[in-house]
Amino acid sequence: MTTPGDTDQDHSRVMLSAQFSEAVDFARGLHAEQRRKLTGAPYLGHLLRVAGLVLEYGGAEDEAIAALLHDAIEDQGGATAREAIRGRFGDAVTALVDECSDTDQTPKPPWRERKEAYLAHLERASDSARLIAAADKLDNVRSLLANYRREGPALWSHFRGGEEGTLWYHREVVQRLKQRDSSPLVDELDLAVTELERLATD
Repeated sequence: MTTPGDTDQDHSRVMLSAQFSEAVDFARGLHAEQRRKLTGAPYLGHLLRVAGLVLEYGGAEDEAIAALLHDAIEDQGGATAREAIRGRFGDAVTALVDECSDTDQTPKPPWRERKEAYLAHLERASDSARLIAAADKLDNVRSLLANYRREGPALWSHFRGGEEGTLWYHREVVQRLKQRDSSPLVDELDLAVTELERLATD
């Protein structure tokens, strides 16, 4: 997983091309009707924040594009979305989006089954997919923290895993990421999950 300050590549020189702009428009169209579960905000905001974190922590353009599209296969059409991504953004981006998806089935398999399969996959995922996963989960946990401070324990009723399952899943993500490497991004995620656990047990 790349981190700020890596010496093998000067990430400050990464330039975003017209393809990144196309990916923003493509994601906006795919997720036009989708809203964030807790706030009702347009889902695109989450995708933009995840892509921003990927770039902030050393990601290349293909990784940022995959971050914008990381939920497309899972939430917006499965195989159809996959082939649309392949046609517009190529095999490398498509492979990354596939790595970031916990299912391409409709209806989705049961929640616990999907999460356990994703956790097992995360252990052998590419560094690029792990970077996107860490960014995605950090934005999600930050949202959980902000909403927990407003709603308190009522927050957990919005989630299939409830309090126990949601906390379990995010702690397991941290552990799987740290099994292979750590980075400032994973450390930030660890701190955020720890704070969520603290709030839940207070």
